Amino acid sequence: MDTLISLRVFAAVAELRSFTAAAARLGISAAMASKHVMHLEQRLSARLLNRTSRSVSLTEVGALYLEQARAATEGLDEVEASIGSTAISPQGTLRISAPVWMANPIFARILADYRRAFPGVQLDIDLSGRMVNLVDEGFDIALRATAAPDPGLITRQLARITFMLVASPSLLKRTGRPSALQDLENRELLAYVIVPPDGRITLERAGGKRSVKFRPVLRSGNETLLHLAALQGMGFAFLPSFLVERDLETGALIELLPQDAVIDSPLYAIYPSRRHLSSKVRTFIDHLAGPKGLRLDDRRRPDLSER
Repeated sequence: MDTLISLRVFAAVAELRSFTAAAARLGISAAMASKHVMHLEQRLSARLLNRTSRSVSLTEVGALYLEQARAATEGLDEVEASIGSTAISPQGTLRISAPVWMANPIFARILADYRRAFPGVQLDIDLSGRMVNLVDEGFDIALRATAAPDPGLITRQLARITFMLVASPSLLKRTGRPSALQDLENRELLAYVIVPPDGRITLERAGGKRSVKFRPVLRSGNETLLHLAALQGMGFAFLPSFLVERDLETGALIELLPQDAVIDSPLYAIYPSRRHLSSKVRTFIDHLAGPKGLRLDDRRRPDLSER
């Protein structure tokens, strides 16, 4: 963890006598504030704060350390103030965690555009799709499509992603093409891991919500595998528009019930702290939300305007 940031967090907690209040001031979660203080305590092998369910107070060591922490941070503030608004070009490695389906030409183009604008940044991208711990694993940003992000995290909505219901021509020839939502009951589903074991999916329509119970025949957290299985006619699948665009053009997959069987999900950038964003993180998030980022003009893709 960044020790300088940890010093600032510790000073705020000591001043406000509350992890929650300090976190709100600094634009981080209370859990993150606690991790920063524990980071300092581990470095010093000493307890800095006494914690109870109702109060936070300085230990004797903590009071001494607070004086030094304030001197260090105030000195740095003076240096930063003397520099003013001088621009600092983003440098270093930017570690990003993203869904498997971001391995597509559109995202590759976005990355290439960013690198042309900021050649001093090296990109290190994990597309495993697993839920990473940003701080403990050293990630700068996570990109996640979710309807309900963890309220303890700092997020910025970048886009809305459409997950289309698709199937191969061979599957439709074998099972028949559904013409309404009720025709999907008990159909074979290539299910993402968050789908309940009974295969029940709730779809939002103009007239309200409608639940459909599929029959899962394959479960996986890897959208690439689900995509390949769909191409083989193994079952129906809800897949991101990014991933199936070419297949829809060639007829390898067919979109079904586009007015009813569609799942829209916000895409968020998730990061540990709002206040202490490095220039590489800030510029990358702004790039994703900007005109060369996740803004798509095809009518089949969702409206990706910012919230």
